[in-house]
Amino acid sequence: MADPLVLFMPSGRRGRFPVGTPVLDAARELGVYVESVCGGRGICGRCQVEVAEGRFAKHGITSSSDHISAFGPKEQRYAEKRDLMPGRRLSCSATVQGDLVIDVPADAQVNTQIVRKAADTKVFPRNPALNMCYVELEEPDMHKPLGDLDRLFAALRAEWGFGQLSADPHLLPQVQAILRQGQWTVTAAVHQPDTDGPATLVALYPGLKNEAYGIACDIGSTTIALHLVSLLSGLTIASAGASNPQIRFGEDLMSRVSYVMMNPDGREGMTKAVREAINALIGEVAETAGIDRRDILDAVFVGNPIMHHLFLGIDPTELGGAPFALAVSGAVAMPARANGLDLNEGARLYMLPCIAGHVGADAAAATLSEGPHRSDDIMLLVDVGTNAEIVLGNKDHVVAASSPTGPAFEGAEISSGQRAANGAIERVRIDPVTLEPRFKVIGIDCWSDEPGFAEKAETVGVTGICGSGIIEVVAEMFLARIASEDGVIDGALAAKSPRIIADGRTFSYVLHEGRQTITVTQNDIRAIQLAKAALYAGIKLLMDRMGLETVDRIGFAGAFGSFIDPKYAMVLGLIPDCDLENVKAVGNAAGTGARMALINRDYRREIERTVRRIEKVETALEAKFQDHFVAAMAMPNKEDEFPRLAKAVSLPPRKPRPANDAGDGTAPRRRRGGRRGRG
Repeated sequence: MADPLVLFMPSGRRGRFPVGTPVLDAARELGVYVESVCGGRGICGRCQVEVAEGRFAKHGITSSSDHISAFGPKEQRYAEKRDLMPGRRLSCSATVQGDLVIDVPADAQVNTQIVRKAADTKVFPRNPALNMCYVELEEPDMHKPLGDLDRLFAALRAEWGFGQLSADPHLLPQVQAILRQGQWTVTAAVHQPDTDGPATLVALYPGLKNEAYGIACDIGSTTIALHLVSLLSGLTIASAGASNPQIRFGEDLMSRVSYVMMNPDGREGMTKAVREAINALIGEVAETAGIDRRDILDAVFVGNPIMHHLFLGIDPTELGGAPFALAVSGAVAMPARANGLDLNEGARLYMLPCIAGHVGADAAAATLSEGPHRSDDIMLLVDVGTNAEIVLGNKDHVVAASSPTGPAFEGAEISSGQRAANGAIERVRIDPVTLEPRFKVIGIDCWSDEPGFAEKAETVGVTGICGSGIIEVVAEMFLARIASEDGVIDGALAAKSPRIIADGRTFSYVLHEGRQTITVTQNDIRAIQLAKAALYAGIKLLMDRMGLETVDRIGFAGAFGSFIDPKYAMVLGLIPDCDLENVKAVGNAAGTGARMALINRDYRREIERTVRRIEKVETALEAKFQDHFVAAMAMPNKEDEFPRLAKAVSLPPRKPRPANDAGDGTAPRRRRGGRRGRG
């Protein structure tokens, strides 16, 4: 009988260990960093972990607190002192008794994922849905028996031009006291989504109140980025990010849908986790900016459809298979308190519309930010993640789709893969003559062949390869002819370089030898081929729909996209041929679009109109997906020429192919209708 399987989240690293193995030892063997100041002697209490409960279908694991040893004396001591949080275990004391999914909390992680979603510096015209309105009221008069709130409404209509007005119910018991405290002068926070529409009094302050804030939040499947914005100036005054805690329920989107389907309280657990993380980020930005979180009065959120549904408390099960039905596709507006947000009691929440079943509010926000619908040129906008979202078009016609790339670009299916954290290789260059590599590691300023690297690596470590590094190393292996255009590592090169080693019936490339040997295996290359082929096939379907052979501009959106080198993305065949100077990282475009909708209500109407006219293409139903996928397995592509790339990069010559050659790529079976997984 096989040893128990232990999976650590959020890193995604896993391995089998004998019953009785301390969880800390399993973590160390897999290179998962859990803080343990005392060296595992149960003295420091810093090595706390949590056991995730439930069935994790993707990994074939049923995890339960019954699969870990009972509380030991050391743990009991820390629990009695309240130094051990409820639901946590000391990984040095707890031992493996069965299959486990172990969540390493953020405060116990040394190599915490780096969340690279800072706000950009773009400035937008300000016309917020929330305005602070100072008014002076007449005092009560027995001869004018109009209620205090009604006289406040009359003043707001007269001085600020509002039409229909109502008050948030929580204010009704407070109005009279606030008016008298301000001696009949108050500042009314009035929320009016449309210029000529009804308005709501959401907060009221005695005297003059000259500050009001909003938050713009991008809920990614991997990371959450939140920005605090002054509604009076339009400036972003603080930003914060964190790993999405839902990772412990599943690395990719469909794993989380599966978890909901197999665990009765799965949806509630994931909704609670993401809301708690957002509330923690709100506290963080408020503390950074030195403001009271009760002065946050408006909030805009974006996210892919599954994140969108889970944040709103909606079961995402229907998104798990055709026809990928959304519970709600239009924009959502509600009181923020209804969604569990710890803000001003009257704060409002707005969530951008979703484009289609797997093209969400984040893609809509990126579209709003980058504006293909305003452009004369043909623009391709790609957000690379576990589920890539693609928007293509110009002011005349815009099409959109999603493509199930899976988590390979984030390291989940790569032998030495990891998320972007200190110690991760993020840049790679390979000498085409000697086949020797040089690389750059997150947390170390210099390259591996520069003075001082070895000393710094002793402290930071070289622990794995993150997404940008994976793309670069595979592309560099192709350019150095270590790997063929079909992705096969050339074993004959083992006679030339000790970097090429036999690995069963295939070969691997040794990128780094140290405390952890980091290799790129044949299976790693295949995982990247499958991921990039799925993305490219989705792009080609959109180009087919538009009748296009080329695109004018390409924008990489998202935190991951910001760190992809366009040259290597094109060498790999992740994106179609384009002038490299016209391929740009556009940063966290989804977060920028959220800020635009927060700062100016006109942008909300713009994206609502735009989404209604975007043509949605469902890749699962397109017959040509299979052909495009197989062609895209090759680097850069078996069929498509890359003449503009060839001017900038010396590409290996293409192999002549028989007319009936299908290559060695294997595309997933695509059926009309039916339920299928999406990443």
